[in-house]
Amino acid sequence: MFKGLGSMGDMAKMMKAAQEMKTRMENLQEEMHRMTVTGESGAGLVKATCTAKGELKTLDIDPSIFAPTEKEVVEDLILAAIKDAQQKASDKAQEEMSKITQELGLPADMKLPF
Repeated sequence: MFKGLGSMGDMAKMMKAAQEMKTRMENLQEEMHRMTVTGESGAGLVKATCTAKGELKTLDIDPSIFAPTEKEVVEDLILAAIKDAQQKASDKAQEEMSKITQELGLPADMKLPF
């Protein structure tokens, strides 16, 4: 279609690729609000679930850990589960972004803004 236009054809191709990437990024942003990951601590006694964007959605605590003398341990387990879920969310977001950059022929280690 753009044959014989030289650099104008290349520019049109780049613009089309940029628009495609923008659309894919917008779709991914929406999807990441629906994707969930679960982090846990204390061998599964505390579980935190968040979206791939890092928004905490649920916290599940096994009732067996509620001993008054274990308050600090419970707090530590809760924090550890939340941090684990947030790290998994970050990893998931990066994994999804890498898929897009590879499909568009961009360098795999290219960091795009979120």
